[in-house]
Amino acid sequence: MAPQILNGVDPTALIAPGAAIADGAMIGAGCRIGPFCTVGPEVVLEEGVELVSHVVVEGATRIGAGTKVLPFASIGTPPQDLKYKGEPTRCEVGPKCLIREGVTIHRASVGGGGVTKVGAGCMLMAQAHVAHDCLLGDGVILANNVMLGGHVLVGDGAFIGGGAAVHQTVRIGRLAMVSGLAGVTNDIPPFGYVFGLPARLVGFNKIGLLRRGASRDQLRTLRLANNLLFKDPGEFAAKVEQVATRWPDEPLVQEVIAFVRDMTRRRQLVRPGRMAAPELGGVDEENGEGA
Repeated sequence: MAPQILNGVDPTALIAPGAAIADGAMIGAGCRIGPFCTVGPEVVLEEGVELVSHVVVEGATRIGAGTKVLPFASIGTPPQDLKYKGEPTRCEVGPKCLIREGVTIHRASVGGGGVTKVGAGCMLMAQAHVAHDCLLGDGVILANNVMLGGHVLVGDGAFIGGGAAVHQTVRIGRLAMVSGLAGVTNDIPPFGYVFGLPARLVGFNKIGLLRRGASRDQLRTLRLANNLLFKDPGEFAAKVEQVATRWPDEPLVQEVIAFVRDMTRRRQLVRPGRMAAPELGGVDEENGEGA
């Protein structure tokens, strides 16, 4: 017989003295809630979640199994949106994430899809901010002090360097890399590497692609396609069609083309720029730092 759950708290959960768990909160098996944490009445903590200490989780927020949240982080607090009047919206954090000290993740506003979401296996370093209605894919890394405005979309495996600021409604493609202190005001295509203030496209995330199984031939093709799209002269729409038809069977190239053609976009593409070093990029996935 399954163990009886009293007031939504699994009997195997460990809750420190001084933690405040509201009636209605659902606390899964093996959760650990440290001193001076506050958990609201609509919160769901799945199996094995750990709130180390001084963590605030409120609103209709769900945190996935095995996620660890360090001190002074707050998750599911109201959006910083003057139009928000307390309407019911949600916040979700996927399994096996690491949320470091002082991170803030706000629940959604009513002007978006109703949910702010962080995917599985993400690492949000100290003081990073995820605003209302942001959607982060799996394996995303935000370094210290990254600031995401509202409605930002971040693809799987993207890396955003320390102190970078991302304007609201920007899309950042899969495995893209943003340098530290960059100011991102336009969309970044998949695998793109951007640098500077304002951020400019200076290469692609070659190291990240190699670590995920891309071949050297695929990288050479992607380089040719990127040069044609973003460096060669000519009318951009015509270059998009040329690239799409030249490499119809190359999935990495077609992923970039699909991103560029997405008519739901609300911002222009990031502009190409120059950088002294050749294509940097990649992420040291053991410590979350740029390679």
